Amino acid sequence: MTIRVLLADDQALLRSAFRVLVDSEPDMEVVGEASDGAEAVRLAQESGADVVLMDIRMPGTDGLAATRLISADPSLARVRVVILTTFEVDDYVVQALRAGASGFLGKGSEPEELLNAIRVAAGGDALLSPVATKGLIARFLAQGGGDDGRDPARSDRLDALTGREREVLVQVAGGHSNDEIAERLEVSPLTVKTHVNRAMAKLGARDRAQLVVIAYESGLVRPRTD
Repeated sequence: MTIRVLLADDQALLRSAFRVLVDSEPDMEVVGEASDGAEAVRLAQESGADVVLMDIRMPGTDGLAATRLISADPSLARVRVVILTTFEVDDYVVQALRAGASGFLGKGSEPEELLNAIRVAAGGDALLSPVATKGLIARFLAQGGGDDGRDPARSDRLDALTGREREVLVQVAGGHSNDEIAERLEVSPLTVKTHVNRAMAKLGARDRAQLVVIAYESGLVRPRTD
């Protein structure tokens, strides 16, 4: 299956570089380029894109607003958004994750990291990449909403989870893969995948990135201070 990629960045030079990289892969193709968020939303609807590489800061409708619009459109439920940033992590990135982005990646990442992020997002098994960013995300999430960053509504929704599903959610929030979680909990990777899918369904999460957001917003997981 060919992964259809939409590029959204106001810098034509960067879009050209990303296009060359993506089109060089046998399992990917660029199906559109957008210079602002509004165009990105329109092309997401028209191009049949699987993954949108979305710059945050663009003129007019920025990447944050565009991510919200894409995530809120039922006809685009299968579209995954990967935020591209200069890696100056700020609250906009966290808001994008809350709005439905599958994760974010620094523009200075290695080509293989970018290609892997596209494949992971397209598979619907999105992870925050690179893994080191999860601590930064946690810190910013903890700053929003209430004295301790906990969202009572999110916390109440955790009541629907079984004890094992909570355990798995904690591990997912730690940035661990299904295989790593299986080893830690001494179960099979298939069992872990089942628990992850059930947790996503119960919590209304689009992917693993959204599970991480919920884990921190609910207070189930606390950011490390070291």
